[in-house]
Amino acid sequence: MRRMNMRRIVAVLAEEAEQQIQDQVWQPALGDHALAREAEVGLRGAVAEREVQEALPQIKRLEHLRESLAVLAVSLARTHGRLAWFLSGAIEALEPVLRWRALPADRGGTFGTVLPTPEEYTEAEDAVRRLQDALAQISRVS
Repeated sequence: MRRMNMRRIVAVLAEEAEQQIQDQVWQPALGDHALAREAEVGLRGAVAEREVQEALPQIKRLEHLRESLAVLAVSLARTHGRLAWFLSGAIEALEPVLRWRALPADRGGTFGTVLPTPEEYTEAEDAVRRLQDALAQISRVS
């Protein structure tokens, strides 16, 4: 059984960001606010509330999680400094999603991909929701 800890990793990242902002170690610039808001909106568009996501077929859930990674990657490409570091940590936490597949392998190899469990989908989606909240907080800091 694969052990995942996306929720925990993202929670630690979010707590660190919150602490740095509270301690004024990180004072997000106006560009950080705007980009954090943009990323938050993109993540909210990709991964909805738990009830909505869990009602979807697994292939759609995987599409939404991959879209979340794309949102984070595009945001990372557009920034530097602490926001970039936060985003890169978020991408790394969600990295296992890149090896997931939703379709069975009839014949041949799967290029190292695996079929995730329903619990793994839920964990990844919960991690994205925590990122949504953290980015919302970053976007509001004044």
